[in-house]
Amino acid sequence: MAGGTYFFTVVTYHRQTWLTDDDARQSLREGIALAHRALPFEIDPRVLLPDHLHCVWTLPPGDANFTVRWAIIKRHVTRCCGARLHRDEWMTASKQQRHESPLWQRRYWEHQIRDEADFRRHIDYLHWNPVKRGYVDEVAQRPYSTFHRHVRNGVYPMNWGGSPIEDDGAILGE
Repeated sequence: MAGGTYFFTVVTYHRQTWLTDDDARQSLREGIALAHRALPFEIDPRVLLPDHLHCVWTLPPGDANFTVRWAIIKRHVTRCCGARLHRDEWMTASKQQRHESPLWQRRYWEHQIRDEADFRRHIDYLHWNPVKRGYVDEVAQRPYSTFHRHVRNGVYPMNWGGSPIEDDGAILGE
């Protein structure tokens, strides 16, 4: 189907915990910018965890090519961080044959958002995931998330998913 809004989960190979490293976050931002310049799309709700990320993209009408966008992003991150993160012991014959690096799982989860209720369920899941995974006790504690932007925009109260904490006004992780 062309266009539409999609929820994604992208995971590191063997759930390596490097996505929140400074160089990985920088190269991820750059990769998203490269993909956006090549093939525009909107990306808003997102959360970055050490071994995976969740995000929601809206593609332009007539365009459902998220595969190429993810390839651009993953390739850029691999170019920038691959020397530091490469592990020869994880270079399977299949990865060698496909010219893949041992940084990413080959596949990712994608789900086309059907309606407003489905969208809301997925952004709630995305923002709650750091608590579910045990990285924080309260949603508002997680850096590398759009949660604080959504609080400022009135989508969530500051204490959504936990007790209130003070917001110093900083955009955490954005």
